Amino acid sequence: MKNIKHIAILGGGPSGLFMFKRLIESGRTDINIKIFERKNKLGAGMPYSAEGANDEHITNVSSNEIPMLVTSLADWINSVPKDTLDKFHIDPTRFNEYKVLPRLLFGQYLTAQFELLQKQARENGVEYQIYYNAEATDITDYPEQGMVVIEINGEEKLEFDQVIICTGHHWPQRYEGRVPGYFDSPYPPVKLGLKLDHPVAIKGSSLTAVDAIRTLARHNGSFNKQSDGSLSYQLYEHSPNFKLILHTRNGMLPAVRFHLEDSHLSNDELLSKEEIAKHIAENDGFLSLDYVFEHDFKLPIKEKQPGFYEQIKDMNLEEFVAAMMNLRERMDPFQLLKAEYAEAEKSIRRKESVYWKEMLGVLSFALNYPAKHLSAEDMQRLQKTLTPLISIVIAYIPQSSSEELMAMHQAGVLDLISVGDDSRVEASDEGGATYNYTDETGKNLSVYFNTYVDCVGQPHMAFEDFPFKSLLNKGTVSPAMLKFRSVQEGQKAMEEGKDVRQDSKGNYYLKVSGIAINDYFQVVDAYGAFNDRIYIMAVPYIGGYNPDYSGLDFSEAASAAIVKRLLI
Repeated sequence: MKNIKHIAILGGGPSGLFMFKRLIESGRTDINIKIFERKNKLGAGMPYSAEGANDEHITNVSSNEIPMLVTSLADWINSVPKDTLDKFHIDPTRFNEYKVLPRLLFGQYLTAQFELLQKQARENGVEYQIYYNAEATDITDYPEQGMVVIEINGEEKLEFDQVIICTGHHWPQRYEGRVPGYFDSPYPPVKLGLKLDHPVAIKGSSLTAVDAIRTLARHNGSFNKQSDGSLSYQLYEHSPNFKLILHTRNGMLPAVRFHLEDSHLSNDELLSKEEIAKHIAENDGFLSLDYVFEHDFKLPIKEKQPGFYEQIKDMNLEEFVAAMMNLRERMDPFQLLKAEYAEAEKSIRRKESVYWKEMLGVLSFALNYPAKHLSAEDMQRLQKTLTPLISIVIAYIPQSSSEELMAMHQAGVLDLISVGDDSRVEASDEGGATYNYTDETGKNLSVYFNTYVDCVGQPHMAFEDFPFKSLLNKGTVSPAMLKFRSVQEGQKAMEEGKDVRQDSKGNYYLKVSGIAINDYFQVVDAYGAFNDRIYIMAVPYIGGYNPDYSGLDFSEAASAAIVKRLLI
């Protein structure tokens, strides 16, 4: 038994699915895998289960963008019972790899893939056990014994050689449940099945906001197809005063999904890991944001879209973002949505990408993995400059969502307000919330709403919020920090009140969200030593070092990095 490596996977959602796949395909039979899933189903996780979706919610990825599992989505669709397909209005004869799916149906696909992987494990002679309704409540590391003890459901304790934390999304509740009409997130969406006869405040305009819109719209009105094929929206009699008001810092809606050519993972024009490592070694141990911007964004565009490249070739990062943002800021957000919808329709019809937008998504993915090697200065630039543009342009909303937003705006029941960076939301004792902001004329406003929904998306969790307290208390994990390249910049950031630390050598470090990890997603202690027993793929707790949430792409890339180290 001593020669068997006992591995725990905490969480059986998409990240756990890819990790299990990597282990099964490793060819190793000297492993025993135990998967602990908080719910009673594998694969779907939060986004693709009732915790994150209703029937009306759809994926933001199509079959051609999904990393390969066991069977393709197109093949799986042909095996789905007709009554299930009918429920989701899917015609298998018209399905192709560029179609997006209802999220709950996609969750069924992921569950089916998990079942096929279990079959492979049995055929390959790999021992595994699945534990349902089993939540990991604590983890304790015992380096002297070379083992990790995991507490399940607050009581049972089990010993392992290694653990991979794949616990997925986490939506903290501050006021929800205590303040009526106040929602800290739109999940699970069943809670937004409300008949409302008043305006509703929504914070944000991202895909998370679109989820809330799709649910609230259906409980207070109906969409109808017009003779010209367009959608219209009509309120129900019980909700004559229902209205949704989006509040955004930049006054913008997300971009519309278009035809995508490249998988982020198969783009051979990107910098290789060897090139990045060489650059870091030659750049005082730092990854330059400008270097990645030049090589993983501008140069591929030069090849594919030379005309656009000529416009941007002399722009630095800040100048490029300003130019792209100015184009969006000059137009009314709903007029821009209409224009981008037409552009996306043309792109899909012709199967031609809007290449600069696609490469922006590729850039975001390419930056995610090595972001921990950025200087603190460059991370601040990324967060201040590039991230806002990325969050708008690559949070592609599908065509059907675009049509619904346009129909609701046309009906006068969906508006967007720009509230700037200094807006505040105050929960009200009597229920709902008050939105405090300065409008575009400089006037200070405080507007009360009976119902408020925070839709800014998955928050980056702080180091102190890490759920496995024994790892915190024993110093097994440490806060994520980024070194300032310039002592002067570090001093300046400290004087500005940013969370900056100084070490005994006089170096300055910016504390970013979550825990520190290395390139293999191993946790790192306060002395900078990585841990061979504990790996983490739970994105809310590593957001400081992995700022982009790339869904299934992230799960595939992270699991590949982990398995290289895990099975040494």
